[in-house]
Order: sequence, then C-alpha cells, then structure tokens
Amino acid sequence: MIDLINVSFSYDNGTTALKDVNLKIDSGEFAFVVGASGAGKSSLLKLLLRENVANSGTVIVNGFNLNKLKRREIPKFRRSIGVVFQDFRLIPTMTVFDNIAFSLRVTDASNKFIRSRVPYVLELMGLTDKVKRFPNELSGGEQQRVALARALVNDPTLLIADEPTGNVDPELSYEILELLREINNCGVTVLMVTHEHDLVRYFGGRTINIENGKVAFDGIIGGQDEREQL
Repeated sequence: MIDLINVSFSYDNGTTALKDVNLKIDSGEFAFVVGASGAGKSSLLKLLLRENVANSGTVIVNGFNLNKLKRREIPKFRRSIGVVFQDFRLIPTMTVFDNIAFSLRVTDASNKFIRSRVPYVLELMGLTDKVKRFPNELSGGEQQRVALARALVNDPTLLIADEPTGNVDPELSYEILELLREINNCGVTVLMVTHEHDLVRYFGGRTINIENGKVAFDGIIGGQDEREQL
C-alpha cells in the first residue's frame, strides 16, 4: 500500500526535509504520523501525493512507483487515494451534494452513477439532511464530514487525512476519529497526520513519529479507549 525505501528529499534551497526514511504501511492499516512543526510530516505527505519527487530512494503508493510516474499517469494515481485537509477546501458556491459530486464529475462519471453514489456517502457521513446546504451554513464538524464524504466518493483504497481535526472543537475531534476508524473497519487504509498527541494517546494504534526528517519511532501504543472497554 505504502512503501518508502531509503527515501531522502531536499528542497531547492538546500533544506533537507527527509533523510533515509524507510516506512511500510500495509493494506487495511490505520496509522498516525506525528511530529513537531518542521519535522518533515508535510514533506512526507507531498511525496505520497506526488506533489514532490524524492531525490533518492523509492516511493511506492497503491502499486504506483511515484519516482517513475509519468505526468499523464498522475490523475489516475490520485483517483486511487482520498485526501482530507485541515481547511476542508470545500467550494463555497456549491451545495453539499455538488461539492461531493464534483470529485466524480472531473473523472467523467455518469450522471446515473453520481445520483446513486453521492447519496450513499452522504448517508455514511450522516449528512442526508444537509444535501442542499452550502458550506457557510454548516458547522466545522459538518464541513469536515463533507470533506470526508468527498474523499470517499471515488471509493479509494487509501485515505490520507492531513490534520483533519485541526479546525474543529475538541469534542468533534473525537467524533471525526471515530468516523475514520469506521472507514478503516470497512477496509480502507488510513494514514492520519496530526499534532494532537492527546487523540493519539486516547485511540492508540500504530504511531509513526517523525523527528528531524527521520523516523524516530514506529510502533503500536495502547489507547485509553481500549482500556476503558476492558
């Protein structure tokens, strides 16, 4: 699913962002990526999304070798993943339905498929009653759920969530994590980048800590919610 082999990356100004990173995430896993600002988390994401290309090493995502990916192949690759951002990135002039449908229209999906698929993901996210609302009529948590629905509408095998709880209240952060876990339970691999260590400690699971461009820790930590269920 994700395989980084001896990956290093530096920006044009000479700043080294990642140094000899080795990381493997298998299909169906849920993994957190944590680290301080400037540690290399964003640079890692840009490599995984093929916004940047590693200077050395190999980056493989969903079977695509991103080092050798031709420009014309990038859209096909990106359709295999779903991405959720901290700032939602919803189109303000479009309704909830059209924001989600937009991701299908750019792939030339048929209107018939759009009319069946969009209500399905809206129901998954508990947004059926918001279908005709505009983003500015929604709460932060509702906007993030729309963003999640949009990321899932193409039925991706991998979901990358970049600080998805950064713009919502703490209580809603836990709700969004629960949604991501439910998505993972349906077979979607989830990689979540976050600076909210309290959430990671509460939910537990595989945690990858990036420090100074290197993987400083990669292991399983126990979650508080699991202990509470015992």
